[in-house]
Amino acid sequence: MSTTLDPDAAPLIPARSLNLARFGRRRRDWGRAGAWTGVGVLVLVTLVALTASRLAPYDPILPVTQPLAAPLTEGHLLGTDSIGRDILSRVLVGITYSWFGALAVIASGLLIGGTIGVVAGAAGGWVDNVLMRITDLFLAMPAPVLAITVVAALGPGLRNTLFAVAIVWWPFYARIVRGEIRTLRARPHIEAARLAGTGRLRIALRHLLPGAVPAAVVAASLDVGGLVLTLAGLSFLGLGAPAPAPELGADTARNLSYLLQQWWIPVMPAIAVMILSLAGNVGGDGMRTLLDKR
Repeated sequence: MSTTLDPDAAPLIPARSLNLARFGRRRRDWGRAGAWTGVGVLVLVTLVALTASRLAPYDPILPVTQPLAAPLTEGHLLGTDSIGRDILSRVLVGITYSWFGALAVIASGLLIGGTIGVVAGAAGGWVDNVLMRITDLFLAMPAPVLAITVVAALGPGLRNTLFAVAIVWWPFYARIVRGEIRTLRARPHIEAARLAGTGRLRIALRHLLPGAVPAAVVAASLDVGGLVLTLAGLSFLGLGAPAPAPELGADTARNLSYLLQQWWIPVMPAIAVMILSLAGNVGGDGMRTLLDKR
């Protein structure tokens, strides 16, 4: 007995392949949902930082009640410190210092490093060599030591700390942008624009720079968490804004002597730093998923 195959019949797809395809679609959907959740975390923290002064129930500088009050007592959710200041108010305002400080360093790093990267990648030749050797010189220096040296020379203060960290942070963006620009230069449409007589400046700004923006934004979003920790560490060493400014790292350092008895005084600002760093990392991963098509 012989069987004939119908040429018009649809091919049978193994159940295993169908299950793998469904799993792949669900995984992409989960990844996209997680990415948007990460971006939402970034937006939420930014809104909290913007409205921190209004959300704070008390003045973060002035004493409001008896000192060393435990959490959840007398209307103080996180308790009070050694002179009676509300810790929740200081943490909320401290989030503004840390979060917008990190964003300011990233913005300056993108501006300086992005400009150097675009010029080096688009010009090539000796210009590229000179700019990249300068970049390598900054990358070869130990970043924390260089930042501490700059702050020690200029004096402690939030502005000087941000300036010092920005000095050591821009080379990373210069390398990233320069690499993207050199990759884009080899694309056919860039060569066509060059053969059509388009000037170098127009090619750099119109065709090369937009292609390098996603990689730079992804790198910047992934740096937020690390920068929050860096700024908190410098503040912990006494290189941030002077007292009584409610900086998270400084508040932790000043109150370490209370760690064993009134633990909430140094621990609450440290937990806030951890949450900010985690939010930056989660948001950075989300931005990478959405923008990095590779």
